[in-house]
Amino acid sequence: MEKKDENERGPAFVISPFFPSTEFPVLVLSLSFVRLVVLRGGGQVFTMSCSEKRRRGGGQVDFNDTPEEAEWRAKCVQWLEERADRREEAGAENLRGPFAAERDASGLMASAKAWQAQKFDAGFAKISWEPEFGGCGGTPMQQVIFGQEESKYKVQTDPFMIGLGMVAPTIRTCGTDAQRERYLKKLVRGEEVWCQLFSEPGAGSDVASLSTSAQRDGDEWLLSGQKVWTSGAQFSDFGEIICRTDPDAPKHRGITAFIVDMKAPGVTVQPLRQMTGGAAFNEVFFDEVRVPDSNRLGDVNKGWTVAITTLMNERASIGSGGSMSGGLRPLIEYAKKTGKATDPLVRQQLADLHIRSRIMKYNGMRSLTSLSQGTVPGPEGSIGKLFGSTLLTDIGALTMSLLGPEGTAEINDRFDWHLMMVGAPGMHLGGGTDEVMKNIIGERVLQLPGEPRVDKDVAWKDVPKGV
Repeated sequence: MEKKDENERGPAFVISPFFPSTEFPVLVLSLSFVRLVVLRGGGQVFTMSCSEKRRRGGGQVDFNDTPEEAEWRAKCVQWLEERADRREEAGAENLRGPFAAERDASGLMASAKAWQAQKFDAGFAKISWEPEFGGCGGTPMQQVIFGQEESKYKVQTDPFMIGLGMVAPTIRTCGTDAQRERYLKKLVRGEEVWCQLFSEPGAGSDVASLSTSAQRDGDEWLLSGQKVWTSGAQFSDFGEIICRTDPDAPKHRGITAFIVDMKAPGVTVQPLRQMTGGAAFNEVFFDEVRVPDSNRLGDVNKGWTVAITTLMNERASIGSGGSMSGGLRPLIEYAKKTGKATDPLVRQQLADLHIRSRIMKYNGMRSLTSLSQGTVPGPEGSIGKLFGSTLLTDIGALTMSLLGPEGTAEINDRFDWHLMMVGAPGMHLGGGTDEVMKNIIGERVLQLPGEPRVDKDVAWKDVPKGV
């Protein structure tokens, strides 16, 4: 559906008006403006807000590839087409999301490693890095473009999200030359799987309160304690861990980061079974695990700087992703096929979710615009992460509302669509809880006063715990 404006430079596209005979708001995009309109029966269009010129620079979002980016995208598509099958746009797998894979994660590792090796050999594993580390000397924007296109194909990438998106940039930034030489190539090629060991039973949102200890013993450190909610620990070869090395210092200043061998004596991994039926999370116990000092990341008691590097990469990777509209397509098709789309309330709910999914996508494009223009992305990761977790919950709730008992009884191929709903709570926790995201947005974006931190300059050992 199109609407022309005499002041436009190009066509305006209405984003997926699934039910054009019913009134609901949709977002209209053109090459020169964004406009919110209301569609009413008979195709009448009423403008609800004014347009805004979009230009490169000036802090505005750019939705278009440059000629160089378009050429790169075509190259990526050609490479992917020759090696992988496309996903169906309205396929049920989109509604199940990654949660179905959690049930048979071990069976996916071989195919995931084979695919990662192919990308490494072709220079697509870490595009902005040097060829010896699986890159081709490209730009961050080229990496994003490849990721966008790769997501349209039936390939497994989840086992390497933490290693590639969080740990690898940390080792590259904070590690020694010997550490980069030893670990990065195998990590990026998928030969070694990594996890991140930060959260503890008493240190979740306030991870700096951690109590897992590391005590110096000559050229080694003895690690003792417990970590929890560690994704993929049962499949990991190595992990990035932060430990308490100086209990007499305030909590942020007595932490040191290490690389730990997940197969070392004293490491015990216990998977945590989730509502989805899978066990993506784990609790990990360390009983005087020996770690050589050569595996220390950064300086002693300066591990919080290392941790922040990892956390920034984590929230950016979670919050600047796609629109989640893929999960809506099969639900919309189901509603239309079963006649439930004739219910005006259902139509309104579907339209609302679709609009919010597009908002999430375009918020993510703020990060892409920054990358494309060579600047550092701002707080979009935290905004997108908070917005996306709420959206996922609401998609799951509507899915179950429409399916009813059909969503839980194994009578057809829709029985596991409930995974979207039961898997959503984990998204409110992973990568920082909703409350943490709100604090970041409030303090660093809106410049609101920070929360009182009465333990800021108090020695960690003197801070009350368990209350």
